[in-house]
Amino acid sequence: MGTVIQTPRGTKDIYGPEVVAWQKLEETIRKLCADFGIGELRTPIFEFTELFVRGVGDTTDVVQKEMYTFPDRSGNSLTLKPECTAGLMRAFVEHSMYAGTMPYKMYCMSPVFRYENPQAGRMRQFHQFDVEFTGSYGPACDAELISVGYELFRRLEIPNVVLHINSLGCNDCHKRYHDILQEFLRKRTKLLCGNCIGRMERNPLRVLDCKEAGCQNILYDAPVPLDILDDECRGHFEEVKRSLDAMGIEYEINSHIVRGLDYYTRTVFEFISNDIGSQGTICGGGRYDMMIEEFGGPPTGSIGFGLGMERILMAMENTGRGFDTEVRPDIYIGSIGGPGALKSRELVFRLRQKGLWAESDIMGRTVKVQMKHANRINARYSMIIGDDELEKSVAAIKNMDSGESVDIAFDKVEEFLK
Repeated sequence: MGTVIQTPRGTKDIYGPEVVAWQKLEETIRKLCADFGIGELRTPIFEFTELFVRGVGDTTDVVQKEMYTFPDRSGNSLTLKPECTAGLMRAFVEHSMYAGTMPYKMYCMSPVFRYENPQAGRMRQFHQFDVEFTGSYGPACDAELISVGYELFRRLEIPNVVLHINSLGCNDCHKRYHDILQEFLRKRTKLLCGNCIGRMERNPLRVLDCKEAGCQNILYDAPVPLDILDDECRGHFEEVKRSLDAMGIEYEINSHIVRGLDYYTRTVFEFISNDIGSQGTICGGGRYDMMIEEFGGPPTGSIGFGLGMERILMAMENTGRGFDTEVRPDIYIGSIGGPGALKSRELVFRLRQKGLWAESDIMGRTVKVQMKHANRINARYSMIIGDDELEKSVAAIKNMDSGESVDIAFDKVEEFLK
């Protein structure tokens, strides 16, 4: 026997009851998106590296430290996608979707890849549910996008999820804040960690993401983007809040939210749970009005969010809201002898064609072992077909929970089970 090959660190197999939970989460997401008129868009697992450098930002930890990048046989630099937004916007531009009716609302569910230190809720291959609205610069679009995330958590009955919102302002606000924050940090260089000293010069907003205790301590007194918003950006943020109020969506203003990617402008937000440990953000997003133009499209306002599906399932499990993952065959049809086995296979196939989950023996088991197998797979009903049953075209169908049996004609099994 050869050496067992295991999964790479930071990845996992999903099977058994766990995969049932994944399927039910995916079904919930698809129904939610249908109710909001959001269509699915699927993009490749890998893209040209330049897409993420330009879209995500070359000063981010994602681009600098976490991407899986490799050359192909033609010498092109390719990257496994570390997030979904850049690929979706690339597709939006490449296929001229901006020529259609706006807003264009899209979603995807996809594996994404980041070289991180694996821990609970953070894997090197994980899965994102991503929603993007394009075609509007207006605050009503922001509020509707946020409401999608809010409604998902409501449908999943996940408690203790709090919406935090902030505004980073437009590009002009960014520039002013960049200079103000940089001046603030330069006066405190000795208190910054080594990474943040470099971040301070390249992109001081990245310092706000630092988890080092020393850096976090000095940031309590740091200026925040809300302090330098111009009148238009402030009005935009106020209208977002009014729309959320009108929908009955509660929120907290968190002036320290900047998100970890460079493309955000104006509205940014996070849904935070206290039930998944230290990695409390289970959904985050915001507006990014410059990306489509950066990718060669026309100026187009856009906003989106991404959430880690593993974290959603973890929050559900930790709060006792996990999906019911029990799955049971409708019936197991055992057999005695060759003719009985053929009839059982015929009947099982007919029931499957009618949308029922039916099983029969394909292992050559004895009748006794067949019935043990029916118990093991937790079938709802069972029956045995032998010579006597074939002669009458009738067999006893047994309720595996109650033990009660009734005789049923072969051509009535489907009707009985339904």
